[in-house]
Amino acid sequence: MNPDTVRQNSKQLGVLRSVPPIERFTPITPHVAVSPTVSVVVPAMNEAENLPHVFATLPQWIDEIVLVDGNSVDDTVAVARRLRPNVKVVTQRGKGKGDALSAGFAACTGDIIVMIDADGSTDGREIIQFVGALVTGADFVKGSRYAAGGGSDDLTFSRRFGNTVLTTLVNWFYGTRYTDLCYGYNAFWARHLPALDLDCEGFEVETLMNIRAVKAGLRIQEVPSHERCRIHGQSNLHVVRDGLRVLRTILRERYRRPATALPEPATTPAADQGAA
Repeated sequence: MNPDTVRQNSKQLGVLRSVPPIERFTPITPHVAVSPTVSVVVPAMNEAENLPHVFATLPQWIDEIVLVDGNSVDDTVAVARRLRPNVKVVTQRGKGKGDALSAGFAACTGDIIVMIDADGSTDGREIIQFVGALVTGADFVKGSRYAAGGGSDDLTFSRRFGNTVLTTLVNWFYGTRYTDLCYGYNAFWARHLPALDLDCEGFEVETLMNIRAVKAGLRIQEVPSHERCRIHGQSNLHVVRDGLRVLRTILRERYRRPATALPEPATTPAADQGAA
């Protein structure tokens, strides 16, 4: 359908855009549906015990789950396939969280990409908040444990102090107003992957994404998120080592030429990317 111009008293008021066909909308509740497709990327290494808890929180309306297996020696892949037979499994060739996310993002087919952790610390039921922020105008949505309604059961003093210092540094250097820098719960429109251009291996990946998103001029929104403790196993995060990697990333990115965000596709108007 061609756009129809609405006129009243010979004055142009606006343009009506045609909406997508009904089959393009995915039901979220009996009253709400969204038209974009959603992919969720879950990097995992030896997380077989945690995956049942993680997958149980993922909404059924998600279109695609991409599990990036970091060459696990337990039953991570088998458990994932038992829980979600249609899960897409990607075997990581390199090492580190940043490398795993790059591989997972490349395998996604959805309009929206959401990244969560496989240790049970991030709650998949919060995905609706991230998707909601994207379909109402944001380009990049980051979870915050410090935003009103957020929190953490797992922030030690050293992690909290380091995150505060690094967040303050990024806000000073890049003119942002982030409340939480080092948190791995983010979502974005897949078309902005070239602007993020991930080229790191470790836990500094979240910081890299946050910095490159603002340098590319993306519309960024924080949403509250509650971090839980890892359910089983031990984290691979090392506060000092990974904190220094984050610091080097912050300093290095000051001198990197920013990528340009791609314009919104003309075939998918912003008015059609919301809730129905």
